[in-house]
Amino acid sequence: MKGHPSDFEAIGSRLGFRVAREDQARIVLVWQGARFPAFLCLGIALALAFISVPIVEALRQRGFVGPAASLWYFPLMNLVLFGIAAFLLSMKRTIAIEKSLRRVTLKRRSLFRTVSLTIAFDAIVSLSLTADQVYSGFALAGSSAAETYPVPSLRLVLTNDDTVLLDRGGMKRLTTLAGRLSDWTGKPMESTL
Repeated sequence: MKGHPSDFEAIGSRLGFRVAREDQARIVLVWQGARFPAFLCLGIALALAFISVPIVEALRQRGFVGPAASLWYFPLMNLVLFGIAAFLLSMKRTIAIEKSLRRVTLKRRSLFRTVSLTIAFDAIVSLSLTADQVYSGFALAGSSAAETYPVPSLRLVLTNDDTVLLDRGGMKRLTTLAGRLSDWTGKPMESTL
């Protein structure tokens, strides 16, 4: 095994991998980051660009003594929004199950780094369909602080008693995915739900 299973844990309740490619030799599952927040940030940044460009030009011509001096934060806020959008758009997770090479490869990519985990079929004991306790999100005025709720998850159970998170989501989709992956890897599927 190359890599560490804890690099592939997720705090969200839904990942939602989709099948990107499937043939006789391999199946590739892909998750493409948080698209809605990324495009929202990008849209706001583009809208603010119409305000930021004249402000930058005014600052360039008159410096911080003119009327635009108090609006210096608009171009900075615009750059931050572009950075957040670029980061969110660059996020990608892939799971490749290769039957011929008898291995599972997980990759997590973002703007800053790429992490990979390769697991041989021999190191996999089973696939486990369990419930993870996931935090409910941001606490509002202390009302929901530290509250968790169960979310179905699909995990690989390894020979050294580690588990690797593959996906979280709805029971029907995860059961179908677990059955397919169990057939591909030749490992049993255990369900504790």
